[in-house]
Amino acid sequence: MKINIIKLLLTSFFSAMLCGNDFSKGLDYYRSRAEGSVGLKAKAEPIDSAIKEFEKGMLNSTDVLESGVYLLRSYYYKGQFVLKDNDEKKEIFNKGKILGESLIKKYPKSPAIRYWYLVNLGRWSQVYGTFAAAKEGVADLMRTHSQKIIDLDPEYMNGGGYFMLGAIHLKSPYIPFILSWPSNKEAIKYLKLALNQGEKTPSQVVYLARALYKDGKKDKAIQHLKNLISRPISELNKVEDLQYKIEAESLLADWG
Repeated sequence: MKINIIKLLLTSFFSAMLCGNDFSKGLDYYRSRAEGSVGLKAKAEPIDSAIKEFEKGMLNSTDVLESGVYLLRSYYYKGQFVLKDNDEKKEIFNKGKILGESLIKKYPKSPAIRYWYLVNLGRWSQVYGTFAAAKEGVADLMRTHSQKIIDLDPEYMNGGGYFMLGAIHLKSPYIPFILSWPSNKEAIKYLKLALNQGEKTPSQVVYLARALYKDGKKDKAIQHLKNLISRPISELNKVEDLQYKIEAESLLADWG
């Protein structure tokens, strides 16, 4: 009887170890996602391998949250930097949207799940278009979840909740009686708050520059972009940061 119990415990232990390796393997692949990339075009193999391992990790009860967060991050990366076909982009961002909605119900107190759900939802709204985004109430969803992220952890992803809230104020159209809350003044307020929460990320700098320019503060906007361009590209987020450096250069050219 004792031998059978020991065998059962050992089997359970090694099964858990093997399942846990799925997340670890996925993390290794995810960290190598920029290998072989050219400009903003990333190779499919590293991120596809990460997705495969994180999907397996979701089947292990101890790794669901961590695997879910990185699966959302991986879906975003693949849709943004690997896929070119719009239908394929729709498919991957829709996966992120559905997964995020499911995980929020399971882990309502996770700022990471809400943040990466919003990242996918934002891209989902771009590829599906204005009508679909309005029908889903994307702007209100993003505002609600951004505020929740701030409540849960204002420092997550260097002020990610503030950044998301500022971004949605900046990008959402003001529509009387329908969408009356977007405000560029509020965008500036929240984007500045994001910059004060940790590392000043390229996305935060570009969005704040856009909001300042829209507010007539051209000189300040330009200075922010020049400072960003002078910074070296992060090896940790090579392709993601390059995206905003290129955008900063384009904005400077347009603003003269």
